[in-house]
Amino acid sequence: MVLARRGFLAGAGALLLAPRVLFAQAATERRFVFILQRGAADGLNTIVPYAEPAYASLRGPLAIDPAGAIRLDGSFALHPSLQGFGQLYTQGQALFVHAVASPYRDRSHFDGQNVLESGGTTPYQLKDGWMNRLVGLLPRRGREAIALAPTVPLALRGPAEVTSYAPSALPAASDDLLLRVQQLYERDAQLHALWSAAMDARDMAGAAGEGGKRQDPAALGRMAANFLAQSDGARIAMIETGGWDTHSAQNARLAAQLRNLDAMVAALREGLGDSWKQTVVLVATEFGRTAAANGTGGTDHGTGSAALLAGGAVEGGKVIADWPGLSANALHEGRDLRPTTDLDALIAATAADCFGLDRERVGRTLFPRLGTSRPLPRIVRA
Repeated sequence: MVLARRGFLAGAGALLLAPRVLFAQAATERRFVFILQRGAADGLNTIVPYAEPAYASLRGPLAIDPAGAIRLDGSFALHPSLQGFGQLYTQGQALFVHAVASPYRDRSHFDGQNVLESGGTTPYQLKDGWMNRLVGLLPRRGREAIALAPTVPLALRGPAEVTSYAPSALPAASDDLLLRVQQLYERDAQLHALWSAAMDARDMAGAAGEGGKRQDPAALGRMAANFLAQSDGARIAMIETGGWDTHSAQNARLAAQLRNLDAMVAALREGLGDSWKQTVVLVATEFGRTAAANGTGGTDHGTGSAALLAGGAVEGGKVIADWPGLSANALHEGRDLRPTTDLDALIAATAADCFGLDRERVGRTLFPRLGTSRPLPRIVRA
């Protein structure tokens, strides 16, 4: 793995406070973006089962009023903060999958994220990530991956070569300083190559990658688009977002988180332009939250959640749900939404459909122990 960063110039460590973006490249016009919601996002208040009799009683004051939500069909509605996703759904460019989960069941953020990113069935079983293995299935050219982050998350770690780019909260380096460093490195073959790669990434990031302030979600979406829209640019991207662990004051916090997610995807769409037609965005979390509200205006670590898909290449306008219900005897361990769709299978099917690969082969490669699960309908347009 090769890392090229400009942290010594622009304080790349400041990105630890912001979401992080990671990119991989392949000889294809299709783009695949994975957005990870770290912290266990509440699927029940994101894709609201308003027709479920037990929903309102379990959630109490946390229940989303269906009158203010974005109605999807006769069973589900979208949280009102997701206006952009709602428009994409109407346009047939978004779909939602409910009651999904990875194989992990023990409700630890770190372990759950490890299982989701590695593609294993137990924590720390695998050392590389499913996104890195996906890169290995695609036609290769030039740089295999780029990480817009100080470090590369597990999902993209592995044998595929990775370059990193980290935006900074510090002021951008002056042209004079950059020129002096370039001259300093010119006679060192290794450092000159690393410097050239870093400058290429800087040029791709464009204005959205300049320092001076913390990256907001829309700026991050524009930066991702700058990399993905290039004719010779990235084709696979990962965006990490945090702040989804809503143990208290959930209504206000979740509304803000979802607005940020909506703004990020809207900026990504705008920045991609015509390339949006070739794009698939998958949003998922390590596990869901309890069906019932807790005593502090929030919810606790749960199991089943919801996944969101968007993009011009998505076969949208539908909700995929083998709905288990929220009655007491239907809940997982008497407290959580019971998962009925394998998140690993959803990821594999989405990636395979996106790049025109065989679903079974992709499933075996990305998630080696992926079991038999019910077939999923086509997710991406051919």
